[in-house]
Amino acid sequence: MQAFLLRAAMISLALFVAGCGAAPVDRDPAVSQSEIRALAAAFEDLAPEVDPEEAARAARIAITYPLELRALYEVEDGPVLHNTKVNTGLKPRGLCWHWAQDMERRMRQEGFETLALHRAVAPPRNLFRLEHSTLIMSASGAPMEKGLVLDPWRMGGVLYWGPVTEDPRYDWLPRAEVLASKGYSIPAGAPNTLVPITRDAL
Repeated sequence: MQAFLLRAAMISLALFVAGCGAAPVDRDPAVSQSEIRALAAAFEDLAPEVDPEEAARAARIAITYPLELRALYEVEDGPVLHNTKVNTGLKPRGLCWHWAQDMERRMRQEGFETLALHRAVAPPRNLFRLEHSTLIMSASGAPMEKGLVLDPWRMGGVLYWGPVTEDPRYDWLPRAEVLASKGYSIPAGAPNTLVPITRDAL
């Protein structure tokens, strides 16, 4: 009974917060070829060295793959309410870091040579915001601040993308930096593994 009441309370809170600012998800989002072309052009504009074929491939995956994840995650609601359903066991997956992790895994399968992947975390700006995670792609060799945010979480599988420094909602920091501030490090070659930082390493 207590578990049921806790779930109900969490969902009620999520509905309240969602009503304060989260847009409802599109029930049947369509793939926009013009959006794919626009993102491909944005990738190419990152640096002259970016391969147009890689830019086009990355753009297509960035926009279409989140819709596959949306189905796997069983997304039916806005991100805040879906988070609550995941945390209470009603949905299998779909927290922001799940989206970022699965997007990174998919992009790494492509073996891009002129584009680089970065994981980033944004601290909450106020009490009504949660810490947020995303994937960023830049030209190879460029810092993440020069890249593009690829965030499918905030619109329930419909990709938000744009320059890191122009994101209206989040102030992005390198994921490794945020984790280090919490006492964790990421081993080389294992981006989804966290290791506690020992006193000897400080």
